[in-house]
Amino acid sequence: MKRNHTLKYFAVILVGLLFGMASCELDAPLENQQIVEGTDYTQSQNMVLLLRGAYNELYGMQWETFPLISVRGDDIDIGGLGDQPVLAQVDSFRYDRNFWGFNSTWLNLYSDLIYWRGAIEEIQKYQEAGANATTAQQHIAEIKVMEGYELLQLARMWGSILIPQSSQPSALFNVELSTFEEVMQHISVQMDEAIPLLPNVRPDQRSDIRGGVTRYTALAIKAMANLELKNFPAVAEATGQIISSNLFSLEPDYYQLFKLPGKLNSENLLEFQYSDYGTSSGTSNKFNWDFYGPGSWTPARSGSSGGWGFWEPSQKYIKFMLDRGERLRLETTVLFTPRGIEALRSDPNYATLPSWISNTTREGDVFNNHARYRFLSGKHYFPSTQLTPGRTAYGENKNLIGIRYAEVLLMHAEALTSGASSTAMTATAAVNMVRDRANMGALSNVTLDDVLNEKMAEFAGEWGIRFYDLIRHDKTADLSYGGRTYNTSNGRFYPYPLEQQGILPQLQTED
Repeated sequence: MKRNHTLKYFAVILVGLLFGMASCELDAPLENQQIVEGTDYTQSQNMVLLLRGAYNELYGMQWETFPLISVRGDDIDIGGLGDQPVLAQVDSFRYDRNFWGFNSTWLNLYSDLIYWRGAIEEIQKYQEAGANATTAQQHIAEIKVMEGYELLQLARMWGSILIPQSSQPSALFNVELSTFEEVMQHISVQMDEAIPLLPNVRPDQRSDIRGGVTRYTALAIKAMANLELKNFPAVAEATGQIISSNLFSLEPDYYQLFKLPGKLNSENLLEFQYSDYGTSSGTSNKFNWDFYGPGSWTPARSGSSGGWGFWEPSQKYIKFMLDRGERLRLETTVLFTPRGIEALRSDPNYATLPSWISNTTREGDVFNNHARYRFLSGKHYFPSTQLTPGRTAYGENKNLIGIRYAEVLLMHAEALTSGASSTAMTATAAVNMVRDRANMGALSNVTLDDVLNEKMAEFAGEWGIRFYDLIRHDKTADLSYGGRTYNTSNGRFYPYPLEQQGILPQLQTED
């Protein structure tokens, strides 16, 4: 019965979503639009609708997926005390295969992958019916980049996974598990196939699908996969190409990068797009920012909604940043409550805090005490004053950044301090470019530890970067803090969801 239920689930996804096409403004998210039955593949102008639907599927990532990818580093705590206790256990490396979030995230990502396989198959039919081959192959390459990004996330969470080869859900029963290393190699090869077919511009420079993936998105994902393989020369080569393109730059205002002015920024190589279309009511495509919002606040714009209070920067991270003398990145990353400030001051080493630390933001939003958290995420904060007049939902009209040029620079530095070489930029220059934007002084002759520290300062709360860095370089002792104990034997990968083990025989002998 479980097997039939899941096959039916995927069949609904395939039929109901594969032809959920999109019509949109060039700089707006893509919306579903039902296509008529009996597709006429000679109408080649309709082929792009499959690509737009593919982007819509990417941007439709559900709220539980991001925290499961991102929560296990020492930079972030799950927050939301008293709610979702099993999710809180994940943050402490105690995994329950019955947890609904594991199964939901697995299904979220696999539904995307099966959808994208189907979209590729449909595009190939258009090409066979006479559509422009170059255009069709570019569309397929863009979808392969989306596949690569989500396969990367699946393997980071579960290690050995299934790589769908078909849009037929039943075909998964015949797919062998690929090891973590095999998945990363597959992604790297897939990106190599896609790169020459993709636009040679920044995502925000595209005029057809503004913010869509380009060859540099693919190069970044190739670098990320090879970083996991510790193939540092391949990382240096891929990131070096991005750097040498001279197309990307760091947003000068780090604080605003994560807010309205940061949308479709020249720093972003992958960006999940959402919009209220600048209107006070009506259609609004938004990510579920409620997960990150405050349970209690006094917004500068009265009537603005709050949220659930789950995503909490760790005190360990805050103290790390205070010790470094950081202001800009700490102010951007952490929202303080009076209770959080008092908790910091209770440590004699932090009894005197910088005067700028406050529970009131630059924009005048006031974050009040709440029993479920002491701090909140500033990177997931959208000032109430930046909301479109008439809109009240927390974070409405805010995009979610997937890959930034700062990550490219610091991956490059990580590769070079791990033995690779490059003529594109030195490790020291790459690190200092990121530090300069943060108003931090220059370093000389940077080491791997310098790079990892810089990555913690720069990427706290973003996509689990800190956790995967520590795993990769066998520095997992840092993960045991605040009552948590990381176990190298079973802490890296999640157990397969129990429901999936009851369906897919390949998962039954793996743990």
